[in-house]
Amino acid sequence: MNTGPAEAFPVGEHLLEEIEARGWTQAEFADILGRPAQVISEIISGKKEITRESAAQISAALGPSPEYWLNYQDQYHLWKQSQDEGTRRQLDEVRLRARLNQLAPVAVLRKRGVITGTTIQDQADQLCELLEIDHVDDEPQLAMVARRSNVDERVTPTQLTWLACVRRQAARLRVAPYSRERLQALASRLSNEVRDPAAFAKLPAQFAEAGVRLVHVEAFPSSKIDGASFDLDGTPVIGLSGRGQRLDKVLFTLLHEVAHIVLGHIAGEVILDEDNPRGRAREDEANELAAHWALPGSLPPTPERIGQTWLTKVANARGVHPIVVVGRLQNRGVLSWRSALTKDAPTVTRYLQNW
Repeated sequence: MNTGPAEAFPVGEHLLEEIEARGWTQAEFADILGRPAQVISEIISGKKEITRESAAQISAALGPSPEYWLNYQDQYHLWKQSQDEGTRRQLDEVRLRARLNQLAPVAVLRKRGVITGTTIQDQADQLCELLEIDHVDDEPQLAMVARRSNVDERVTPTQLTWLACVRRQAARLRVAPYSRERLQALASRLSNEVRDPAAFAKLPAQFAEAGVRLVHVEAFPSSKIDGASFDLDGTPVIGLSGRGQRLDKVLFTLLHEVAHIVLGHIAGEVILDEDNPRGRAREDEANELAAHWALPGSLPPTPERIGQTWLTKVANARGVHPIVVVGRLQNRGVLSWRSALTKDAPTVTRYLQNW
C-alpha cells in the first residue's frame, strides 16, 4: 500500500512562507543566517538544495529541527520522482527482479538456458510456467520426497526450483506402465549392473521399462539436495542431482529414491522436516532398504589393516565395484572419509549428463 503523500511541494515555497509570515525579506533572512542573499534566493527558487549546514542554520532561525527541513526536501524529491512514468516503470522492474530472485536462482536458470526471455516480463512468465504458478506473487507448492543434507531445514526456493526442473524434464519422457515388481527386481541387481560406471548411461531406459521416469538435473549451487522422488500424473519420477559424483554415493541416492517409491512414500504430500517424526522415520526406512539393495547381508570381518587386496576380494565375491564396499565401511565408521582407499574412485557425472 502506498503511504506517501498525495502531493508534495518544494521546500523553497515552504521556506518563503515561513520567512514572509515573520515579516522578513529574503535579504533580511540571509543576513540573519549570515549567508549570501543569492544562496537564499536559489534555495527558494529550487536551484539549490538545502545542505546539512543550511538546514541547521534555518532550524536555528525558524525551527523546528534540521531534520524537518531535510525531510521536507526529500519528501518532495521522492514525490516528484514517483510522478515520472519512466522512473515508475524502472522501479516496477526492480521489484519484479527482486521477487523473481526470491522465488528462484534466476542467474543459474539463465546460465543453463532454462530461462531465455530477453525482457523481465518474459523471464517472469517463464519462471511462473516452470514453478507451475499463475503469478509471481504465488508460492510454489510441490510435494516431494527428497534426501537432503540440510534435513533439519525447510525446503529452500533453490531446492524447489531444482525439483521443478526435474518435473519439466520428466514430463517429456514416455515410459511403460509402472510395475513395482520390475522396479524391485531392478533395484536388487543394480549394484551388480553398475559395477562398470559406464552402465549408468543405460539406467534411464532400464527404469523406463519398470515404469519409472529417471532424470538428471545438475545440482544448483548451495542446493544441498541429492535426489527426489515423486508422482507425476500417476507415474513415479526419480531425479538425481549427481551431487557427490562418486559411483557409490550416486548409486545409494538412486536406491534411496527407489525405496521411497517401493515403500509407498510418494503417495500424496510428504513432509521431510525433522519436526515431523513420520518424515524422518520414512527417511530411515528408505535408507535401510537402499543399504540392503546396495550390498545385501553382512561383510566378512575386516582385517586390522584394510587394503586394496581385501577390498577387491570382497567386492568380487559380491559382484560390485570396490568403492561400494568402501562406502559401506565409511558409513559404518570403519574407514575414515579421508581414507586413501577412495583415491581414483570412479565418478559417474559424465554419464548422468548424457541422460
